[in-house]
Amino acid sequence: MAEITVFVARSVRTMEPSLPVAEAVAVRDGRIVEVGTLDTMRPWLEARHHEVDDTFKDHCIMPGFIDPHLHPSMAAMLLPMQFMTAVGWDLPWEEIRPVRDEGQFRTRLVEIDADLAPGDPLLSFGHHPIWHGDIDRRALNEISTTRPIVVWHRGYHSLVVNDACLRWMDLDAAVARRHPQIDLETGRFFETGLEVALRHLRSFILEAERFRGGLDRMRQVIHRGGHTTIGDAAFGFYGFEEEWSHLQAVMEQPDTPFRIQLMPYTAGPDGNARTDRQFLEGALAHPSRNTRRLRFSDHVKLFADGGFFAELLMLKPPGHLDGRHGEWITPPERFEEIARILWNAGLKIHVHCSGDLGVELALSTLEKLLRERPRFDHRFTFEHLGISSSQQVDRIAAVGGVASVNAYYVYELSEAFAAHAVGYERASQMSRLGSLERAGVRFAVHSDFPMAPAQPLNNAWIAANRLTESGALMGPNERASLDAAIRAITINAAYVLGLEDEIGSLRWGKRADFTILETDPYTVGVESLRDIPIWGTVFEGKKYET
Repeated sequence: MAEITVFVARSVRTMEPSLPVAEAVAVRDGRIVEVGTLDTMRPWLEARHHEVDDTFKDHCIMPGFIDPHLHPSMAAMLLPMQFMTAVGWDLPWEEIRPVRDEGQFRTRLVEIDADLAPGDPLLSFGHHPIWHGDIDRRALNEISTTRPIVVWHRGYHSLVVNDACLRWMDLDAAVARRHPQIDLETGRFFETGLEVALRHLRSFILEAERFRGGLDRMRQVIHRGGHTTIGDAAFGFYGFEEEWSHLQAVMEQPDTPFRIQLMPYTAGPDGNARTDRQFLEGALAHPSRNTRRLRFSDHVKLFADGGFFAELLMLKPPGHLDGRHGEWITPPERFEEIARILWNAGLKIHVHCSGDLGVELALSTLEKLLRERPRFDHRFTFEHLGISSSQQVDRIAAVGGVASVNAYYVYELSEAFAAHAVGYERASQMSRLGSLERAGVRFAVHSDFPMAPAQPLNNAWIAANRLTESGALMGPNERASLDAAIRAITINAAYVLGLEDEIGSLRWGKRADFTILETDPYTVGVESLRDIPIWGTVFEGKKYET
């Protein structure tokens, strides 16, 4: 058996500035021995028994694609539900057509209700009032007074239920009415109120067979997108030990061609019972559990303001068009308290911040922490960066911040938000990347799946083109360059996860993770990035065709 396998290709894009293009990659024991040509790596080949694998002789070898921010457990929970979204989905097992207006949405709910067996709950995902109109407890009661119905918002951060579901949940109405983010009159649970709803629904949505079936579907999605590493950016939200058990059972299998970097969430249903000290002790100890495919490091997740799709983002003046103020997930005084504990322990903090006031909370906290206790290479990461200003970007650059941006917002939401949420100027500049590139802020792009399709090439295409679903160009000065867009799904995504010495580019000593493309993205240009077919991946030296 050969000690070294040499993969040859039409082109090898290394994402290494010293040798950006090559013709071959030599691999031994799941790691790269050398990158170059058959001629330049001859000393290795003469010294070791080897074989040349020409499977990719007509393809382009790229570093394995990385999505640094998505949610396997959320996907496992939502994928078994009925998807009813304004934009369609192309999933490995089916193509889901869009539901574009209020009439279609309500008609579809009635159809699903008629198809279900008596007593089975109806759970749907994808409602958004901009397209589907407002829906509340009374509207769901008109569909059924006996079947529990859960209508989950497209942005996940809120849901609406009917009376039958409230009975099914066995909710303490008196306690719920006192919660500031639960509106029993409309049947709406949002942000921290959603966590209350989850505690009462978890026996159904986290049932082992259902949940693991959803995880297996998620695994199919991730491989089809060409990923070799993903980041779970809120691990433990539904219960640390439960999620760990399910992930081990489904993901730690020989045919899983990617790894998951787990980023613990600092609050949540299971976190409510923990003190800050207990969370910190756990976060520091988690790496001792690492397996081949499931790994912790020193990165943790915090939330500032509410969800972007859900229009719960906190905004500076002039605020939202309808006068709403948005919602905090973590109140500012509590946010600073938690961040200081994590910072002083040397952990790397990632902050969900959707609106410019959420960005301001994260940014001002970082500035304060740096004054109190300066740190080098802190990797404080601004996640999503939905609405921000160019001045905030300059401040992020000045304090050494990093960004992981949801570029997909531009595609699905920018035109709708321009008309209904925040006006054109801010909507056209959402998910700004050009400013980050000009300021020298290292950034990645992510899907936040299942908020957006887990397709790195599609994210790179949106980042470089800023075209909406209708084809409109939004904020042309915020387009990323082709090279920056590709780096955002490879080496910079690795940097966001603290893994740039292991993955993200192709050079000696790194893991042999490749994404195999039919065409070189640097030759087709930004317009065609999302159309490049993906052959499959190589994960730690082993081939996995899609």
